[in-house]
Amino acid sequence: MKALVLTAIRRFEIQNLSTPSIGANDVLVNTAYAGVCGTDHDLYAGRPGSAPANPPIVLGHENSGIVAEVGNAVTNVSKGDRVAVDPNIYCGECTYCLTQRPELCDHLSAVGVTRNGGLAEQFSAPASVVYRLPDTVTLQSAAAIEPLSCAVHGVDLLRLRPYQKALVIGDGFMGQLFAQLLQAYGVHRVDLAGIFDDKLKRNHELFGVDRTYNTQRESIPVDSYDVVVEAVGLPQTQATAVKVAAKGGQVLMFGVGPQESSFEMNTYDIYKKQLTIQGSFINPLTFADAIALISAGKVNVDGLISHVLDLTQVQDFLDGKIKDVSKAIVKVGDTLK
Repeated sequence: MKALVLTAIRRFEIQNLSTPSIGANDVLVNTAYAGVCGTDHDLYAGRPGSAPANPPIVLGHENSGIVAEVGNAVTNVSKGDRVAVDPNIYCGECTYCLTQRPELCDHLSAVGVTRNGGLAEQFSAPASVVYRLPDTVTLQSAAAIEPLSCAVHGVDLLRLRPYQKALVIGDGFMGQLFAQLLQAYGVHRVDLAGIFDDKLKRNHELFGVDRTYNTQRESIPVDSYDVVVEAVGLPQTQATAVKVAAKGGQVLMFGVGPQESSFEMNTYDIYKKQLTIQGSFINPLTFADAIALISAGKVNVDGLISHVLDLTQVQDFLDGKIKDVSKAIVKVGDTLK
C-alpha cells in the first residue's frame, strides 16, 4: 500500500508498505480522508503532540474511511461500514484511567502519533475507537470529527449557561469551531477575535458570531466576558484571555504553545475577579458527541475546510508553502462516498 512516511525531522517519503495485520479486536480501515492540524506541524518539526512520534512513522490522526476487514471478536462495525476513528487509545489500568480521567493516561498511545495513521491507504485501530458514521455525515466531514471532539472536551470542562457572553480568541480552525460549538451549547452571545478579516467576516455572516475584533487594529474590552476560550497558544493571547475575562469568568486555555513558553498575569486579578483558568487535553469519550453535532447540523465543518490535498502536497503544506488555509484535509483513498 502507498503511504507517506515521516522518515526524519521535516522529511517525508512516499513508500510502499505492507498491509497492516490485525488481531481479534482490531479493524483495518481503507483511508478516505486524513486531516492535517497543528499537532502534525509539531510532529513534523520534531516536537511532541499528545505523545512523541518517533520516525519512521505514518502520521494522520484525524481519519475517516471504509472498513476493509475486522478481527473475529469485533462486533461494533462490519466490513464496508463508513467510519471515523478516535486516535487516542488508553491503557485502562493506570490511576487516571481508573479514576475516569483517561485523557491523562500514563500509557497513552495514538493512531498517527505513536502508531501508523491515516496518511496511508490503510491503517489499523482497536475496534473500541472505531465509530460507524450516520448517513448524514460525509467521509470528508468525518475527517474533522477528531478536532471537534477535542473542542467538545474543552466545553465539557466549562460551566455554561445561556446568559453568558463568550469570546473566542483565535480565528484558526479550532477557534472557528469553538465559535460554533459555544452557540450549539446554548451560549446566547459569542464573539470572535483574530487577525484575518475574511475569516472574521465569514463567521459573523454565516456562523452566528456577533462581534468580531481584528486584534491587529482593535483592542478587546477588559473585564467583559463570562467565558473566554484561548485557541492560539501564544503568551500574548493567553495574557489577553485573562485580562478580558469578567468577574467570576472562566478561561479555557485550549491553544497549544511551545513547551518552554510562559506568560505573565496579574495574580491579584485572579483573586479579585475569582477567575477559573482551565486547561484542556485531547478528547476523552467525546467522539460520539462530535458525530452527533455534525449529523444534526449544529456545527458546520465543511464550511471551514478550505483545501483538499493529496499525499504529495502534505510536506509543502507543513512547510508553509500553501497559503490562506482554514483547514486542510488529505484525500487518500480512490473510492469515496
